[in-house]
Amino acid sequence: MKKKQLPYINREISWLSFNERVLQEATDPTTPLIERLKFLGIFSNNRDEFYRVRVATVKRLIKMGKHAIDVYGEDPEELLTRLQRKVIEQQNKFEEAYQIIKSELAENNVLIVDEKHLTLAQKEYIKNHFISDMTASLFPVMINDKKPFPFLKDKASYLYLKLQSKDEKNRFKFALIEIESGSKRFIVLPKIGNRHYIMLRDDVIRLNADLIFDIFGYKTIESYNIKLTRDAELDIDSDVGKSMMEKISKSVKARKQGLPVRFVYDAAMPNDMLRYIMKKLNMSKKDNAIPGGRYHNFKDFISFPVLGEKKLTYNQPKPLQHKYLININHTILNEIKKRDILLHYPYHTFNHLINLLREASIDPKVESIKITLYRLADSSNIANSLINAVKNGKKVTVVVELQARFDEENNIYWSNKLQEEGAKVIFGVPGLKVHSKLCIITTFENGKENQYAHVGTGNYNEKTAKIYTDFSLLTVNKKITEEVNKVFDFYENNFRIYAFKHLVVSPFYMRSTFIELIKNEIHNSQKNKPAAITLKMNSLVDREMISYLYEASKAGVKITLIIRGACSLVTEMAGWSDNIKAYSIVDKYLEHSRVFIFHNNGDEKIFLSSADWMSRNLDSRSEVAVPIYDAEIRKQIKDIISIQLNGNTKVRILDKKQDNIYKQLGLKEKKIRAQDEVYNYLLNDKKRETKPVKKHTLTLAH
Repeated sequence: MKKKQLPYINREISWLSFNERVLQEATDPTTPLIERLKFLGIFSNNRDEFYRVRVATVKRLIKMGKHAIDVYGEDPEELLTRLQRKVIEQQNKFEEAYQIIKSELAENNVLIVDEKHLTLAQKEYIKNHFISDMTASLFPVMINDKKPFPFLKDKASYLYLKLQSKDEKNRFKFALIEIESGSKRFIVLPKIGNRHYIMLRDDVIRLNADLIFDIFGYKTIESYNIKLTRDAELDIDSDVGKSMMEKISKSVKARKQGLPVRFVYDAAMPNDMLRYIMKKLNMSKKDNAIPGGRYHNFKDFISFPVLGEKKLTYNQPKPLQHKYLININHTILNEIKKRDILLHYPYHTFNHLINLLREASIDPKVESIKITLYRLADSSNIANSLINAVKNGKKVTVVVELQARFDEENNIYWSNKLQEEGAKVIFGVPGLKVHSKLCIITTFENGKENQYAHVGTGNYNEKTAKIYTDFSLLTVNKKITEEVNKVFDFYENNFRIYAFKHLVVSPFYMRSTFIELIKNEIHNSQKNKPAAITLKMNSLVDREMISYLYEASKAGVKITLIIRGACSLVTEMAGWSDNIKAYSIVDKYLEHSRVFIFHNNGDEKIFLSSADWMSRNLDSRSEVAVPIYDAEIRKQIKDIISIQLNGNTKVRILDKKQDNIYKQLGLKEKKIRAQDEVYNYLLNDKKRETKPVKKHTLTLAH
């Protein structure tokens, strides 16, 4: 099938459509106000990464000239123009949303104030705070025409100031002050009555800048927020004499000085100031110069202070203990030996997994632990459990992916720490990113060796496990454990490639296995047998996999997709996707689990996986999909997918125009918010046998 004939939505365009779904959460009046601010922060952070990675890649393609069209499938220069137009459109919606939220917060006695709207007492408080708590950490940089322009850091935002001489009115200078990021961005002022007041660090500096420059004979007459985004791609040194850790460390340092890919500035900035700094940066307006609002680095709003009434934030339910792991008086390993266990975060507590590793680290029966680590928390209890295992004489093997984007430095830190303690650390596989989420614990019990495996869809990270929805399968099923062991053998001895009967492993068999499963559904449909496919993942962009889904649709296979992020498959295309329905859930938790269900003429094949259907996952990463054999867990996964497909709140229909239309409630239909319903389902799991779940038909109809 030729590329040009295949209906296909550009990945970058589709990704921007996903980020618009995040922006929708910030404009949804049913979302609590402070949570809406946080969604603005998530949107902003997503967009920063989009520029650092995806737009940077498109700009690199432009340098290839006409050859880029053959490689990429379309003109990257034309695409860049489309992307910029869409980004500016979204930025306008963003600014409008912020002003509305700010106004509604004020109605709820939470006021975000700037330097122009303070009482005399508040000005005095802010001045004292500036002098006592801020001046020591502020380092203004004067812009001197005779010296190189100061280096602007990636991720940082700056106040760009115009200064006027107090002696010579026509004498001006320009200066930059970096704005500290994170929770320190917000200054909480004393309450007045029942009203809370918050001021951004940016405005505190604006108000008090003259305290810095006055002694040099200058006063501040203009100040505007600017931000530069840089190319985040790592250029890995090819020197064979260097270790992978040395190469990554060097590349991470070089990334901080990557080429600019976006310049964001306050749209209120006068033309003379804008022209001056653009010239200094050697950028033109076509170089992704984006007019924005008064503030940048909006990602800090993810850490906005929680003030005011409880209704302003989500009431997060307490994570559940799994029904088989409540008040057990023995180790978790003993419980896994009885049956397979499925954990579903953040509904279940991640402490179960931490406790499993902690127990394994001290259990005399445990001989070894092998685990893959892709993204660890800053202060990781997972890593500390592994270190404790080493101290207790266990053999610990850790496969660390040093090229986990934006987590390289953290992974280098933990790699060094683990090596220092005596763990065997393997730095991935040459030419492949190790993205699988695997752990195998080996014990020696009653004179024989036993193995306990974990296969998951998400990272071993207690921080993200609070907001990412993921599955963790714990099993002693030898069909699984023996093959997980084979995967670890491959990581340790890259020249040994195994055959797998149960696990679906990329880059060797995943693409071909799932293609065969799609073909099987096509064959069944052509034989007038029931045929259906249900897929849940973060991204669906691989052209070959999409082409087979189109072929399945043409053959009458009923296909249902739940795609959180980029979806390049085009729905509503007559003759192509008549039998395909696609949805996206964006809510308080980030949908991260991957589930693949093939009807298989009634003998359903169900898989959980770490992999999306992207070329990189199928061809250039080590990924694993695990089949689910346990009947109870199979039912549970199908029930949860049914709940999500029955959802009619926070669910968008993915149409060919990427309009993100919300799924509407039917007449007299009960409001179903999938994430809340999944929590309730797991909460009431003990009653499940007597209280059947209402099911969306996964297999035969939409």
